[in-house]
Amino acid sequence: MYRRVHAQNKTSIVDVGVILDLNTSTGKMSRRCMSMALSDFYATHQHYTTRLVLHIRDSKGNRVDALSAALDLLKNVEVQAIIGPETSAQANFVVDLGDKAQVPIVSFSATSPSLSSEQNSYFIRATQIDSFQVKAISAIVQAFGWREVVPIYEDTDYGNGLVPYLTDAFQEIGTRILNRSFIPDSATDDEILEELKKLKKLKTRVFIVHMLPSLGSRFFLKAKEVGMMNEGYAWIITNELTNLLNFMDPTAIDSMQGVLGLRTYVPRSKHLDKFRVRWRNKLQKENPNYERSDLTIFGLWAYDTVWALAMAVEKVGSTTISFQNPKVAKNSTDIAALGVSRIGPKLLQAILRTRFKGLSGEFNLINGQLQSSVFQLVNVLGNGAREIGFWTPLDGIMRKLNVNSMNKYTTSASNLGGIIWPGESATVPTTWKKLRIGVPVKSGFTEFVKVTPDPITNVPIVTGYSIDVFEAVMKALPYDVPYEFIPFANSDGTSAGTYDEMIQQVYLKNYDAVVGDTTIRFNRSLYVDFTLSYTESGVSMIVPIKDDKSKNAWVFLKPLTMNLWLTSGAFFIFTGFVIWVLEHQINDDFRGPIGHQLGTIFWFSFSTLVFAHSNFSLPPLNFI
Repeated sequence: MYRRVHAQNKTSIVDVGVILDLNTSTGKMSRRCMSMALSDFYATHQHYTTRLVLHIRDSKGNRVDALSAALDLLKNVEVQAIIGPETSAQANFVVDLGDKAQVPIVSFSATSPSLSSEQNSYFIRATQIDSFQVKAISAIVQAFGWREVVPIYEDTDYGNGLVPYLTDAFQEIGTRILNRSFIPDSATDDEILEELKKLKKLKTRVFIVHMLPSLGSRFFLKAKEVGMMNEGYAWIITNELTNLLNFMDPTAIDSMQGVLGLRTYVPRSKHLDKFRVRWRNKLQKENPNYERSDLTIFGLWAYDTVWALAMAVEKVGSTTISFQNPKVAKNSTDIAALGVSRIGPKLLQAILRTRFKGLSGEFNLINGQLQSSVFQLVNVLGNGAREIGFWTPLDGIMRKLNVNSMNKYTTSASNLGGIIWPGESATVPTTWKKLRIGVPVKSGFTEFVKVTPDPITNVPIVTGYSIDVFEAVMKALPYDVPYEFIPFANSDGTSAGTYDEMIQQVYLKNYDAVVGDTTIRFNRSLYVDFTLSYTESGVSMIVPIKDDKSKNAWVFLKPLTMNLWLTSGAFFIFTGFVIWVLEHQINDDFRGPIGHQLGTIFWFSFSTLVFAHSNFSLPPLNFI
C-alpha cells in the first residue's frame, strides 16, 4: 500500500495501528486521549505535510488476539507504526512482528523489564520501566529500618520481571527477603485467601505488592478480611497500582487505607491544566452520569506518544511510504508473507531523537525508554491518595520537591509528611510481630524476676535484674523490636509449673523466649538455645566480719575442743611408751634411772610436733 495524498491540502497520510483492550478503563481512557492528541497536534501544526490516521484494534485482553490484531494491521493495513499493546504480556507477543516488518512498536503502558530495545530493536517504551522504581522502594524500606520484607506479585510477565531488581536493591541496603509470594492473575478469591493465611503466619509484617488493579483490588479486599490491614502491618504498592487507584472500586480503596505507594510525578503546567478541563468536559458530554474523572499518567503518556510519532513522521517526510512485500508461495503463512516497511529504520531513528515537553513532562527517550526521575510518595486515605513526599535519584526522600537542591542523598523518614498506617495507627509498624516473652512467677528470691499486678488495671508489671539486662539488650539493637512479658502463671496468679515446664513452652512455640533466673542445663539445651551467662551461678555464703579484740597466748587452743586436746595428748604419751618398749633394750638414750626414762618418753612424744627423729637407730627386726 503506497502513501495516500490528500488532494486539497497536499498532505501525506501515514497509517498507524493502535492495539488496546477496549473493555478496560485504561483502554477507553487512552483511546480518548489519543483522539484528543491527534486533534490538538494538527490544530497546532497545520502547516505539516503529513497526517497520522489511527487504526484501532481491540486485543480483548488476550495475547493471541493482540498478536492477531498486529498481524492484521501489518499485513492488511500496512501501518508504519503500532501504538500498544496495553500490557507487557501482549507486547511480548507483538514485538517480534515489529522486528520482522521493521515497524516501530511504541508502547505507553508495557512497563515490565522483560521487554527491552536491546532484545527487540523496534520496540520503544514510551512509559517508565518498572525497574526504575526499586530504588525508591528500597529508600522507603530503609527509612523505617525494616530488616525483612515479603514481595507479593502476580505470576505474569509484568509481575515476575520486577523481582530480580527488588532482590538486588534490598541486598544493597541489608534487608532480607523473608519469602516470596506469587499469585496467578486468574486466582480465585479462595486461592488468594489461602495464600494470605500463609503470609499471616510469617514473622514479618512488611509487604510489597506488585500487581495490576484487576488482581490488586481483590487481593486487598481479602487482606482486610483476614485481618492483615490492622495496626502493626505495613504495605507498599508499586507504581502502576498507585497510578491506577482512580480506576479501582471504592470498596477496594477502602480496604487499602494506610497503604504507602509511589507514582510517577507529573509536573504541573498550564497546558496540562487546560487539558484536564477539556478532558472533564469531554467525559461529561459523552457520559453525563459519570462522576469521576479517570485521567491517569497512562492517558498522558498515550497523548504524548501520538505527538512524538506525529513529529517523527514529519521529520521523515513524504518519502515513499509503503511496504516491500516478499515473494512467497501461495500456501505460505501470514507471517511468512509479511512485508517490510520502507521507512521503518528512518522512522525508528526519528522517534528516538524526538524531544519535547509533553503533558507528562519531558519526553526524552534514552536507549529506547522514556526517562523519568521523580516519584511522588503517597499515603492511601479516604477515597484516594495523599502526598507525603518525593523521591529523586540525587536527593533521595524529600518533603518538598526542590529542583535546585544540593543536599546529599538521604533516606530519613523525618523528611516525609504525617503517615496514617493501617488500622488508623500513627505508630510505625515494625518488621517483626510483638515477641511473647515468658517470665517465671515465684514467691521467693524475687531480685531476679518479680511479677506484680497493677492495682488498677491488673496488668502484670515485671521487674528485676534479669528484666533490666534484657531491656538493656533490646535498647542496644539498631532497630526496634516490640515485645511483651507473659507471666508463666495460672489464672489465680500462681506459678503454672516448674522451670523445665516453662522452658518447654518455647519449644511448643507458646513463647518466643524466656527471661529470668534460668539455669543452663543439658536437658533444657536439647529443646532451646541459651544466651551466654551474664552472671556466675553457684552457691556462696556471705558472713559478717567480727574483730575479736581479746588477745590471749592460748588462742592457738581454740581450733580444738578440750576433749580433743586431751585425747591427742594421751596418744602422744602412748606413742612415747611404745617407742620406749621397743628401744630401751638396745638404745642407751632410753636407759637409766626411772625419772630419766619417763622424761625421755615425754620428751620424745611431744618433740614429734616439731621435728622428725631420723637419728634414732632401729633394731634389726624393724627392717624386716
